Amino acid sequence: MHTIGLTGGIASGKSTVTEFFREQGVPVIDADILGHRTYEPGTGTFAAVVAAFGDDLVAEDGTIDRRVLGGKVFGKPEMMTRLTDIVWPGIRALASEELSQLEVAGTRIAVLEAAVLLEAGWEDMVDEIWVTTVEADGAVARLAERNGLDEAAARARIDSQLSNEERIAVADVVIENNGTREELADSIRGAWEALRTRTGTERQTIG
Repeated sequence: MHTIGLTGGIASGKSTVTEFFREQGVPVIDADILGHRTYEPGTGTFAAVVAAFGDDLVAEDGTIDRRVLGGKVFGKPEMMTRLTDIVWPGIRALASEELSQLEVAGTRIAVLEAAVLLEAGWEDMVDEIWVTTVEADGAVARLAERNGLDEAAARARIDSQLSNEERIAVADVVIENNGTREELADSIRGAWEALRTRTGTERQTIG
């Protein structure tokens, strides 16, 4: 099985790429969804997070209150690292399990979408890395509109990430998203056709 690691900054177009992959019958493992699963009560990650950050994280319904947790780690690099050291291994384990199941099922191409793919050191889980990029000003404008943030807050979020240059340095495929949706779609289709040529893979249907 050939596994693509898809990453990129906020508002860079990752969701458009994953939508395209799904339309081609390619399964996409979303690390964000797996991240939510790691916080479920009864998991080892849940217990470790509560032990590390306090019982006041647990809401009345028994789940972790993400806003309380965010207040403990936002703007505090050491605390954020403490959290990711707990959560990222849990996400990796779930992703590895899903990839193994897909391979056993005979899947030819799969995608692991993870905004933190590089930060978490998951490059060894994939065969190639696709990076979506958007210029900083464009990302700020899209994020402000999408999330209702003011420009300063949107730029702070963009600046807290890896830079485009850092991602491009390790990318096998770069999809730039600085133009229209049609131009982005053309770039994605071009990358997909090149991938099929490299892997000898026609459209696959999962099910």
